[in-house]
Order: sequence, then structure tokens, then C-alpha cells
Amino acid sequence: MIKICGLSTADTLAAALAAGADLVGFVRFPRSPRHLGLDGGAALSRQASGKAQRVLLMVDPTDRELDEAVAAMDPDILQLHGGESPERVAAIRARIGRPVMKAIGVAEKADLDRVGPYRAVADRLLLDAKPPRGAALPGGNGVAFDWGLLARLDRPGDIMLSGGLDPANVAEAIARTGAGAVDVSSGVETGPGIKDPDRIAAFVRAARAAFAGREGQDRP
Repeated sequence: MIKICGLSTADTLAAALAAGADLVGFVRFPRSPRHLGLDGGAALSRQASGKAQRVLLMVDPTDRELDEAVAAMDPDILQLHGGESPERVAAIRARIGRPVMKAIGVAEKADLDRVGPYRAVADRLLLDAKPPRGAALPGGNGVAFDWGLLARLDRPGDIMLSGGLDPANVAEAIARTGAGAVDVSSGVETGPGIKDPDRIAAFVRAARAAFAGREGQDRP
């Protein structure tokens, strides 16, 4: 599975859909250069409906913020990218009645201890690089974590990998981690929040080829 996150214009969303992205992500976080208003997000969501899974990314949303965004943007999946506890994730999932993906920041082996509790309440987990010290955003910072940390992770195929991925390194990331899905945002941009259609297409091609090659190796 391949996700292009932080799409904010009709043209770049069309490029992601044309490239064959499985999931497209829309950000509701005012501090992000990829932030969408409710009306703009609703329009993009309608554009993607039936063509890819629509992911709404929020950071520690209140119930009111959650209700407004879900009603307007009608996501297929909600991505929680803040400090939401497992209990809060479970409560949000029950409130909206839709699948929830929880992002977990990773910088060292101990961070993977959080995987188990969140696996019990979320439909999918996304492992992202912890933001650099002083960073304004919890994700989309263009940094990677040590993929070797995932070597002892149970069921890596259930994980979506994010953080510092781009068309040049995504194949290596897939091969080294065994992740079953990848997510990119800044790695297909020419500047903060400015997606590049050619980079989107190159990323999808590289990831698709890497997944296909791994499946070929697994066959007897």
C-alpha cells in the first residue's frame, strides 16, 4: 500500500490518483503548511472518493474538531498524529465509527514498546521519525529513523512506514523493514507543502516495483 500525504490542491491530488496511490492524505492541523480548511478539504475528498482511500490526519483533536472535520471531509480512515493515548484512540474510534490509524514517533528501540498497546486499539499503525528537537510539526519533517530498529518487530507487514522517504530510498526502506505500506509527504515536495507531480509518480513507481520484487522473492 502506498500513501501520499499532505495533498492540498486538486492538481496534485489528481497526480497522486493518476500515479496509482492507494491512499491519499489530507491534513487538518493549522500549524502545517499542508493544512486544509473544511471547505477545501471537503472538495478534495469528493475528488478522491471511490478512487483511493481518503485519510484525514489530525493532531490531538477535540471532540468538536473531530466531529466537524469528519462530517465535512467524510474520510475512509482517520490518522491520529499527536500524543493521543491508547484510551483516547479507542474512544475516538468508537465515536466516529471508522477505521483509525495511529502514528508513533520512533527514534530509539524503546519507542517500539508503544506498538503493542496501540495495536490493540487502532486498525493500523504508522511508524514515523520523531520530530527533531524544536520542530513545529509532529510529522512531515523529512527525517528518517534507523530502519534497523524494526528488525525484531513482530508482524512488520502490518506497519505503514513513514519519515524521510523519497523516490530514491523507498525501495531500500521496503527491503530492509518488511513494511507492508509506505507513506510520503515532504519527500515528494519542492518546498514545504508544495507537492511535485513528477516526484509523486516516481515515488509510486519505485515503491510499487519494490513491493512486487519482494513478493517475487517470497514465491517458491
